[in-house]
Amino acid sequence: MATYKKRGYKPKTKVEKEIEVEENSATAEVFNTLDESANKAEEFVEKNQKNIFIVIGVVAGLALAYLGYQQFIAKPKQSEAMNEMYQAQKFFNEAVTASSGQDSLYNLALSGGEGKLGMTDIADQYSGTQAGNLANYYAGMAYLNIKNYEQAIAYLDKFKSDDEALAPMAKGAIGDAFIQLNQAEDALKYYTEAANLRQNDFTAPTYLFKAGVTALNLGQASKALDLFNKIKDNYPKSPEATQVEVFIGKAQAMSN
Repeated sequence: MATYKKRGYKPKTKVEKEIEVEENSATAEVFNTLDESANKAEEFVEKNQKNIFIVIGVVAGLALAYLGYQQFIAKPKQSEAMNEMYQAQKFFNEAVTASSGQDSLYNLALSGGEGKLGMTDIADQYSGTQAGNLANYYAGMAYLNIKNYEQAIAYLDKFKSDDEALAPMAKGAIGDAFIQLNQAEDALKYYTEAANLRQNDFTAPTYLFKAGVTALNLGQASKALDLFNKIKDNYPKSPEATQVEVFIGKAQAMSN
C-alpha cells in the first residue's frame, strides 16, 4: 500500500528501502505498460489508417446526405405535394357536403382537375411524404363512397397515421368496405382493430358497435355481448349506448 512521505524524507530501515524499490519498480512497470499500449495503438492506426478514414468518411457522408435529403428534397417535395393536393382536397370536401353530383366530385378528387393532380397520382408520385400518405386516405374514402370497395381497401390499407381520429377511421372504413363485399369475418377483424386502436369517446364506441352487430350476424353471440358491454361500461354517454341494451338482450338470447 502506498504511503504519504514528507519532502526530504529518506528511508532509514532496510524494510523501508525495499518497499521504495518495489514501488519504483511497480511505477516503472505501469509506465512501460502504458508505453506498450500507446505503441500498439499507434501501430494499429498506422496499419488501418486508410480503413479508419474510409469509415469516418462514410458516416459523415451518410449524415450529410440525410440532412441534404431532408433540406433539399423531402421538404420541397412535401411542399409541392401539398400544393398539388389543395384542389383535389377541395373536390373531396365539396363531395362530402353536396346534395347531388357527389360521384362526379369524388371522381375529380381521385383523378384531378383545374390543372392539378388527383389523390391517386399524388399518392403515387409523392409516396414517402406526409401529403402522399394522406392522399391514400382521401383516395380510399373517395373510392368507398363511389362503391369501388376493392380500391378503397387497397388505398386505406396503405395509409399510416398516429392521429387520434384518422387512424381508427381508416381501419373502420376498411371494415365498411368488407361488409359491402359480404366478407363479414374480415369486416369484424378491422372493426375490432379500429375500436381498440384509440380509446376515445368518438371512434371507439362507433366501431365497438359495428363490431358487435357484425359478430351477432355471424352468430358469435358471446363476442358480440362482450363488445356491447364495453360500450355500456366504458362509453355510457355515447350515441351507441342509447340503443346498446337492445343488442345486449339479443346477444344474451342468442347465447342461451
